[in-house]
Amino acid sequence: MSLEQVNAFYEVVSTDANIYEQYYSTCCQRGMFGAWNWDTNKIVSFANSLGFNFTESELVAVLFDSDATLTSVTSTDTGRSYPDYSPQPLSHYAY
Repeated sequence: MSLEQVNAFYEVVSTDANIYEQYYSTCCQRGMFGAWNWDTNKIVSFANSLGFNFTESELVAVLFDSDATLTSVTSTDTGRSYPDYSPQPLSHYAY
């Protein structure tokens, strides 16, 4: 199932600092007022380049319609800690 592919992809991203750095630099752009803009099309393309197979709609379903969370990654090579990327369902946010 492709939703499992999304979860497997984020498991790899969250446990491999080198892949996380590539993911971050390829799929994210800093916007106005410190907001981060994640391009779902680029995320799907990046995941495909690593052998994962899912669509943008499946990605969005995991990121916003489930309790998918990622933890911070600490590189064993540098000891650097990378920022948390913890997507939450939209219902998680208070308006």
